[in-house]
Amino acid sequence: MSRNGLLIDYYYCTGCHSCEVACKNEHDLPVGKWGIKITELGPWKIAPDQWEYSYVPIPTSLCDLCKDRVAKGKKPSCVHHCLAQVIEYGPVEELAKKMNDKRKPVIYAPTPS
Repeated sequence: MSRNGLLIDYYYCTGCHSCEVACKNEHDLPVGKWGIKITELGPWKIAPDQWEYSYVPIPTSLCDLCKDRVAKGKKPSCVHHCLAQVIEYGPVEELAKKMNDKRKPVIYAPTPS
């Protein structure tokens, strides 16, 4: 049986927080709890009047890959609502093959419970 996970290309994340909001709404998570959380790195001054920020979506221990949505043939909520389309869902083996074509992706595959 194949294990599924998320492939997150942090390089292109715009920090819009759509994944966070979608997850909180999907799972009715209380204030201060997230299934996925955007971490903001920076700002770093790279030139006069020019700053750089990086945004990193990080799945938490509350992430269950939207097992109820997936059971209905839908994508996890964070994947469906990602405006920059930097989060993919699928079998870990297929996602690992895609990593060679990406700049800085990370696979998140929670341990089966």
